[in-house]
Parts: sequence; C-alpha cells; structure tokens
Amino acid sequence: MRMIFPNLPVTDVKASRAFFSALGFGFNEQFCDETTACLVIEENIMVMLIEEEKFRTFIKGDIAPRDVTESMIALSCDSKDEVLDLAGKAKAAGAEAWKDPQDYGFMYGESFRDLDGHVWELMWMDLEQAQAAQEQADGEPATA
Repeated sequence: MRMIFPNLPVTDVKASRAFFSALGFGFNEQFCDETTACLVIEENIMVMLIEEEKFRTFIKGDIAPRDVTESMIALSCDSKDEVLDLAGKAKAAGAEAWKDPQDYGFMYGESFRDLDGHVWELMWMDLEQAQAAQEQADGEPATA
C-alpha cells in the first residue's frame, strides 16, 4: 500500500495538535515528539506537522510567508453535513474562513486557513449526480 505524508511547517506543535484534535483527528504517536506531530487523516494518509526550526532542516530556501498560498489540501467528506461540521469545528478552534462556501447541488465545499495559514478545502460530492451533470454539459443523455 502506498502512503502519503505531506509535511507542513507550524509555529507551535502543541497548538496544532489541539486544533486538529478539536476537529476530531488523532495522531500516530510513533512519529510524534516535541517538535513534530503526525496527524492521521486515514490509515495511509498522515500529515507531518513540523515546527519551523526543524522544518528548515528539510528544505532549501525559505518557508512560504503566511499571506502566500503554497498549496491547498483538499479533504473529501462523506456528506455535506460532515463538511459543515468540520468547517464549524475548525472555525471554533481558531481557523479563518478562506473562501466563500461553494454549493453546486451535487457538490459542496468550504475552506479554511489553519492556525499557520495552511489552506484546507473540505469537499463532498455525490458522484452519480456529478456524472449526470457532466453528461449534460457534454450534451450526452444522462442515465439513472
């Protein structure tokens, strides 16, 4: 099984742990220490939250400033309600809303900046409705 470990610089690992814990996520303690927290998204998807001083030892150049969007981390959700729930928890834990919610009927998303300015996009999509919408846009008959 292939795994993915995005690495994000953070100013305060303890604050980041508290923030993501408030969203309901856990951590793999095997890969955590006082400067790093291993945020578990799914069994094979973990985000390494690394304090900036340590993060600098892994990179060339500078860490992107907070007002620059260096990436967007899109996270799928099982329902629109889950998007709303996670976005609400993120805002309550100190996140900033990033863009207005996007509601296309068959797809719904909200995004926020975490405590360190990293952009997280929460998305739900009804795949059957999305396929029907694409077929209509392509001029093909939609099938049920």
